[in-house]
Amino acid sequence: MYQHLGRKPHPDNLYVSYGCMVANNWYGILDCDAESASSNDRIIRTTEEYLKSNNPDIVIIGWATWEREEFLIDGEWYQFSGGIQGDPWPKHIMDRYKRWVVTANPADRADYWHNRIYQLHQEFTQRNIAHVFFNTYSAFNHSFITVKDWGDNYLDPYNQQGTFYHWLKAHGHNTVNPNSYHFGPDAHRAWAEYLINHLTNSLT
Repeated sequence: MYQHLGRKPHPDNLYVSYGCMVANNWYGILDCDAESASSNDRIIRTTEEYLKSNNPDIVIIGWATWEREEFLIDGEWYQFSGGIQGDPWPKHIMDRYKRWVVTANPADRADYWHNRIYQLHQEFTQRNIAHVFFNTYSAFNHSFITVKDWGDNYLDPYNQQGTFYHWLKAHGHNTVNPNSYHFGPDAHRAWAEYLINHLTNSLT
């Protein structure tokens, strides 16, 4: 029924997502441009495009794992991440993907994204755009990354247990099935309450 959405969020899932719950807490409107298996490249590209014509009260971003990238090929954006299966891509795109898998270095990408996200944080601060960031799965490893001062704008960036996935697991929430990294409504409600508490104490 919703195959036309591609990797866009299913409307029923969006309704019970932490983003919708945070917006509802303040009777706000949620603008969500999330996409399954999205890269940080796409997050920044679509966020910057959105901000050209919109003035949100707050921007909340959950960052993807560092190895993901996007490429513009034949006028279309493709999201590359390790272990892609079953995408009906043409051979020349699959060949490029296979070359990328061999050369992608997660440690180098983590360092790159640490600096790139900090640059975005500084841009938002200079433009007085309220924002809060968090890591969805992978924290920055401070053993080889210089720790930065994010103020109250990044939830536990250097702690693996502070990421969306690991925080929820530590608080007793399971994924919707054993082979999934996605959580159900109860877990999203817990994360929403965590975000609301943070925003209430630090950004409002």
